[in-house]
Amino acid sequence: MRYIPPVSEIMTKNIIALNRDDDLETAEILFKRHKIRHIPVVNGEVIIGMLSYSDLLRISFADAVYDTEEEVDTVVYNMFTIEQVMVKNVRTVPSTATIKEVANILAKEEFHALPVVDNGNLVGIVTTTDLINYLLKQL
Repeated sequence: MRYIPPVSEIMTKNIIALNRDDDLETAEILFKRHKIRHIPVVNGEVIIGMLSYSDLLRISFADAVYDTEEEVDTVVYNMFTIEQVMVKNVRTVPSTATIKEVANILAKEEFHALPVVDNGNLVGIVTTTDLINYLLKQL
């Protein structure tokens, strides 16, 4: 029988997370600084939502009103809270889920990252990029 490793072997364990009280400018800084596209939103160690860089882009609609991108972002980001923009009721997987199970979920759903949760606590995040990198190592 072929061994299919658990997602814990490819997930990111050093999690960049936001709190519900953080602002959207902080979120954008984290996205850019860490070159990531998904950030879990937590209350302590418990995940309450997921924010993607696409969520921020979706609300940046005021381009023509202001002269600089920073002005646009500041105005738009001050109009919304993280809780208003984040996805709630996030699908999660345990760290024991197999890479194949995670790949099936990501292939069928419209999102590109899954929080990994054990005993109610966020322990990692796995993305489509993690899966692609895993597959590349196998070939």
